[in-house]
Amino acid sequence: MAGKKKGAEKKESIEKKKESNKGKQLIIAEKPQAAAKIAFALADNGAVKKLYGRTVPYYQISKKGKEIIIASAVGHIFSLKQTEKGSGFPLFDIEWKPSFEGNSKINYTKKYYDALKSLGKGVSEFVIACDYDVEGELIGFNVLRFIFDTKKAKRMKFSTLTKSDLLKAYENMTKSPDYGLAYAGETRHKLDWIYGINLSRALMHTIKKAGMFKIMSIGRVQGPALKILADKERKIKKFKPTPYWEIFAKVSSDKNLIEVKYNKRVTKKKEAEIFKKLEGKNGEAKTIKEKKIVEPLHPFDLTTFQIEAYKFLGLSPSKSLATLQKLYLAGLISYPRTSSQKLPTSINYKKIIEKMKEVVPKLVSFVKRKIPVEGKKTDSAHPSIYPTGENPSKIKLEENEKKVYDLIVKRFLNCFCENAEIEDKKIEVKIFEKLFSVKGLQIIKKGWMEVYPVKLKEMELPDVNGKVVVKKIKIEEKETKPPKRFTQASLISELNRHNLGTKGTRAIVIQTLFDRGYIKGKSIEVTELGIKVVEVFEKKAPIILEEELTRKFEGEMKKIQESKKDFIKKEEKIIKEAEKVIKEISKKFKGASSNLGEGLIKGHREAEKRQREENTLIECPVCKKGKLVIKKSRFGFFVACSNYPNCKNTYNLPKNGLIIPSKDEEGNLKMCEKCGFPKLLLIKKGRKPWEFCFNPKCYGKDKKN
Repeated sequence: MAGKKKGAEKKESIEKKKESNKGKQLIIAEKPQAAAKIAFALADNGAVKKLYGRTVPYYQISKKGKEIIIASAVGHIFSLKQTEKGSGFPLFDIEWKPSFEGNSKINYTKKYYDALKSLGKGVSEFVIACDYDVEGELIGFNVLRFIFDTKKAKRMKFSTLTKSDLLKAYENMTKSPDYGLAYAGETRHKLDWIYGINLSRALMHTIKKAGMFKIMSIGRVQGPALKILADKERKIKKFKPTPYWEIFAKVSSDKNLIEVKYNKRVTKKKEAEIFKKLEGKNGEAKTIKEKKIVEPLHPFDLTTFQIEAYKFLGLSPSKSLATLQKLYLAGLISYPRTSSQKLPTSINYKKIIEKMKEVVPKLVSFVKRKIPVEGKKTDSAHPSIYPTGENPSKIKLEENEKKVYDLIVKRFLNCFCENAEIEDKKIEVKIFEKLFSVKGLQIIKKGWMEVYPVKLKEMELPDVNGKVVVKKIKIEEKETKPPKRFTQASLISELNRHNLGTKGTRAIVIQTLFDRGYIKGKSIEVTELGIKVVEVFEKKAPIILEEELTRKFEGEMKKIQESKKDFIKKEEKIIKEAEKVIKEISKKFKGASSNLGEGLIKGHREAEKRQREENTLIECPVCKKGKLVIKKSRFGFFVACSNYPNCKNTYNLPKNGLIIPSKDEEGNLKMCEKCGFPKLLLIKKGRKPWEFCFNPKCYGKDKKN
């Protein structure tokens, strides 16, 4: 009887909830912080009730007599999962399930799932107010489909979380979600899942067949990205340096002494030595000047920002994107995942500049243009990244957030500044038909360079014309250098150039390659394991490494995004094509001999061996028999003597990061100038590496000194 009574009470409570929600509108935001911003922007007279459902905050407001609930989806609360248990491949039976099911790491999403389910009962109208991009649309669409059992909703579209933009977005809501965007997002997730799970299982099957178990993975974009890196690595390893000689001449006129360089490389030593005969000879000098106008730089799109943040702030693409997201949610900048280099008048940049007078008055004083300089790229969803004009002093920002915000402000204001003027100067000296020269640069008018940082080295040269005398010839022997390795920033640019991945996923792809142990280092080096993974696919499934198929799928998904109908048919067509490719690949891997896996094992062991060698530092100063080695325990990294247990000498190291030896360009250990101990690097995701000496008695660290 008690059970029946409780059941009846629960049913009555649900009915009351439904009744109370009739006529109400439920707005679904992507993040809790965004939900709060929307609530305070839309509420009449700023009257906002902050309530809790399943311990999750949501907001209740009134607007023109309408009751509105604003709640958050906390990102993806649904993810694709296989419908049946098992670790075989190929596998294609997948469906959307709540993310928390079978994944204890994201149990927190269940509270948001339950809260939304409860709040949606009896609601008369739904509004998607997630970020207006592929991922945001899919997040909102999945909540509609799988929690509220509907595909109908209105859509708020905004590029900033400022009150004015949110009010405008609410007043101009579209009558339905952007189905093209949502289904394009679903297609991307399905493609990535099908490729990722099946190719990763194929790799693990191969290495297991050879007698070893190791978690491995490869993906739809990871494959071509790793191939680009591996091809560069092979060129570097095959490279054989050749000697050449550079010739410099110190020449004097009546008033000036300058050094000029011979315009060609000399490839034979005997030929280089002949130049010594030019000492004491006369030459003819000519100064060539050219004034250049340099326009301000275009506004930031995401890719350009990630490159500049790496160059000026040392932030990795993944860290810079995460920082941008925080600033966006704080209402300080516009939506960052954009391809646009445009600043449309609709953002009211005049008002933003006026507001910025309170934040950076000195920089605003350089603003002269009424219409900003813009780039060529556009984005149908969002303008370029720009500051909203909100004062950051009201918000507690971390150091990196301050630096990123500062860079965005400067880039935005630079677009409204005057052109810079520079003078290129070149002095040419002809000595017995041999042409020497030196180049100089002088900034005549800084213009926008007063606002935005530039790495432009000035070099003033005198005007030298007419007869000169060669005072001295200097000959320097050099060697040709191998191709330069990619940095994370230049790799982002390269993936963008090859149209691999999207503006929002490229940083994740690069970070995954690091996490899997396929690449390493600030100057990206492909590990032995990474090379072997590429070799395996080159033998059995080169199509996975080719860019054409990935680009084709990207094009097909863009068609879904831009279409107005037949979304599901177009999605199914792409997925079936992908399944066909995966089936063919799976057959090849299942029939492969154990030799293929042995190559992966070899690569793994070579990578481990090389890592041990690289982590070996100097002779132990205590026992003089062992070597100091960087080691790792469950508590973090430390330095210990290899002669353990005979020698128990150890050194503590900083926690929460990767520790590697610091080396110069030649690959030699950098040594502390004060104590002679090797220097180490602490690397944290997205932060600039910190170089330090680990000797606790080093001068400057010892409190007694």
